[in-house]
Amino acid sequence: MNPEILLDLVNYKMPFGKYEGRLICNLPQHYLAWFSREGFPPGKLGMLLSTMYEIQHNGLEYLLEPLKKK
Repeated sequence: MNPEILLDLVNYKMPFGKYEGRLICNLPQHYLAWFSREGFPPGKLGMLLSTMYEIQHNGLEYLLEPLKKK
């Protein structure tokens, strides 16, 4: 895995929708689960959302905490 992806999760903001402007790492689990069911958008945003979904689904959010402090 590319470590820059983890940095993007704590720096990249949701560009649209109900949670527009919120960092990807701070999106609620139910929102990411909806994308998982309905389909992630194409491109980098979809990859970041699906990665964050897997991190949350597996209880690995703590891995992002050191990156949030930078």
